[in-house]
Amino acid sequence: MEESKATILIVDDAPENIDILRGLLKDEYKIKVAINGAKALKIAQSTPDLDLILLDVMMPDMDGYEVCRQLKSQISTVSIPVIFVTAKGETDDETLGFDLGAVDYITKPISPPIVKKRVQIHLALHNEKRLLEALVLERTQELEASRKEIIACLGKAAEYKDNDTGMHVKRMSHYAKVIGLAMGMSEEEANALQETAPMHDIGKIGLPDHILKKPAKLNTEEIQHMRQHPQIGVDILGGQTCPLLNMARSIAISHHEKWDGSGYPKGLKGEEIPLHGRIAAIADVFDALTTKRPYKEAWPLEKALNLLKEESGKHFDPKLVELFMESLPQILEIKNKFQEK
Repeated sequence: MEESKATILIVDDAPENIDILRGLLKDEYKIKVAINGAKALKIAQSTPDLDLILLDVMMPDMDGYEVCRQLKSQISTVSIPVIFVTAKGETDDETLGFDLGAVDYITKPISPPIVKKRVQIHLALHNEKRLLEALVLERTQELEASRKEIIACLGKAAEYKDNDTGMHVKRMSHYAKVIGLAMGMSEEEANALQETAPMHDIGKIGLPDHILKKPAKLNTEEIQHMRQHPQIGVDILGGQTCPLLNMARSIAISHHEKWDGSGYPKGLKGEEIPLHGRIAAIADVFDALTTKRPYKEAWPLEKALNLLKEESGKHFDPKLVELFMESLPQILEIKNKFQEK
């Protein structure tokens, strides 16, 4: 069937050469042609199913070497196999062609059996390469999904220590994403922030229940115990090289730092505090204020917002507080969507 045929682009400034190659290959493949380098590049960039290019070297304005160089410099065309078809047969010419990324060289005058066999071989290699890349991508996506599931489970495990619904980490992680997007993060980075923000209190796993669930103010000794949880979180997450876990560690160690330097555990100040930690701090505190905890009732919304404003430039990054307020409709939508069960 026509749809299953591979697509080949023939590039040559001599129409008679195009006719020879097209006549040789048209029964087995879909053929596109270009009589100069500029047109060849345009066709290659606009043909997503292009499988192979047969490229003449000696052409006016833009020779085949330059066409190949440009093809290999662009993401959309870098993987298309290029076979040079040329009268230039010196070793230096072939070396240059291979250095530029060509997969083969066919010399003129062409031998029909050789052309057919070389085309067949390189199309088979290209298809095999695409299959392997697809399998690698599928496996990578599976591993990434598993890693995200593990991170989500760890975040929820920490939350079960003092909020057995898991809604706190769900809300605050969505709040964090909204703030991230508002300050200009890419969708990818904001998604990563949402996935790692639930790990902010992972260190609470290492704290005793009588401190976490105490229905009254903590005493000085208990406060000192509580302030150990950022470092415990870092210890739990370990020295992994996974970008998501690196972000999670950064949030775990920094989400109790304060803009004015009065936070813990390191007393970082201003932009010394990692951005992801500064965002998580606002998301975490807002949700803690507006929900019931063992030691307090939920605050009214207006009271919680006033505290954020009062602490802008003290506890919180003032720019991020401003963005939070501007994003309040989205914040409240999340708050209503993920209410305590």
